[in-house]
Amino acid sequence: MLAVVGATGTGKSQLALDVAAALAERGRAAEVVNADAMQLYRGMDVGTAKLSLDERQGVPHHLMDALDVTAEASVAWYQPRAREVVAAIEARGAVPILVGGSGLYASSVLGPLDFPGTDVALRQQLEGDLERDGAAAMHARLAAVDARAAEAIGPHNGRRLVRALEVVTSTGEPFPVGLPDVLPGTTIVHVRRERSALVEALDARVERMWAQGMLDEVRTLVDAGLERGTTARAAIGYRQALDQLHGTIDEAEAIARTQHLTRRYARRQVSWFQRYPALDVDGPVGAEGIAERLLQSP
Repeated sequence: MLAVVGATGTGKSQLALDVAAALAERGRAAEVVNADAMQLYRGMDVGTAKLSLDERQGVPHHLMDALDVTAEASVAWYQPRAREVVAAIEARGAVPILVGGSGLYASSVLGPLDFPGTDVALRQQLEGDLERDGAAAMHARLAAVDARAAEAIGPHNGRRLVRALEVVTSTGEPFPVGLPDVLPGTTIVHVRRERSALVEALDARVERMWAQGMLDEVRTLVDAGLERGTTARAAIGYRQALDQLHGTIDEAEAIARTQHLTRRYARRQVSWFQRYPALDVDGPVGAEGIAERLLQSP
């Protein structure tokens, strides 16, 4: 398996397609497995930079458009399905290419991470506590029962704090925060861009999202139940577009907030993936060399 990981806006999707083309030239098929949590959702296209069917260049892409926006995306839901898809691709004699920047989602496929099931009632209670008390208070609660998890997650990621408290409360066990060893036969490519260039590209990308119809997309998703969803409505860009539609902020503020949150998210992505042993790639380069490496791997 090949994993193409890294921050948003670094060219992961294109590099994966380039590697798939290079493998095809060498007589080996490849298929892409999505590891971007928000690209799991149907209709969330502009705001996630999801490749259109034409842009996928005939390469099969799996676990895209798999959920309605009213559903909750979770690693516990994603992991078994992604592993099943990877196994099926390998059984067909093709190369699975895992592509995405959602750190825990990718990690759930790259190594033997286990995730407890969801306690629906407890989750709803904790989400209510998060809404009422804020992420800092949830972080303090987690620190009191699992200091290691609290330190690893930090005080800002409300959804992950809720999940950690759910696991600790329901199982009595610490929340898993360490990364496992990578499964044998896996090659990881960490795609990077120089910091200032990445910031400029991300800011421009957010502006393009609005120019390409972000508000129209969100209006359509509201009709599909976006505001009833837990995960989808909180996605970067979508929350801000909703606020603009409701008139609580104007377009300039929606774009500025989305740019700020996107830059912060990109920093977290870089930090997450730099912990893995990986081929460190600047920009969309090296497809031929990566294909050769894959074909030479035992």
